[in-house]
Amino acid sequence: MASTSTTAQKTINHRQISMTCLIVIETALVMMGLVPAQLWTRLLPQFSASALDGPIPPVIAPIITALLYFLPSIIGFLCRSWQRALLYATLPAWIGSGIFLIAATFKVGIFYLVSADHVTAQASMLEMFAALGGIGWLGRHVFKLR
Repeated sequence: MASTSTTAQKTINHRQISMTCLIVIETALVMMGLVPAQLWTRLLPQFSASALDGPIPPVIAPIITALLYFLPSIIGFLCRSWQRALLYATLPAWIGSGIFLIAATFKVGIFYLVSADHVTAQASMLEMFAALGGIGWLGRHVFKLR
């Protein structure tokens, strides 16, 4: 009986560590995607594609796009409750856009967040990540994982 309890605890710990790593990776990718192209060209003047791809080489750009799309679903898949699936899947977007908005306030002004086009963009990103996390959580029930 103690062996089963220890195995279950190790599985939970591995799941939590995996989710934390995925959230950190997703947050870093979101933050890199929110950096304006002008900043990438100033930081990386030696790279001709830095305005489009930032620090990511064009060869692996499709992989990064796939990660941005699939990581919220994987995070949702690893969660046991739908509430955590939605929270953890959207957490990278919350953190990335929060840091971006704070940085933008220094340059653009205090009301950058509440301008109509930025509200729409932020809401759309959060909705997409929440939907992907929810789809991942639903996939968990299709495959009958506990």
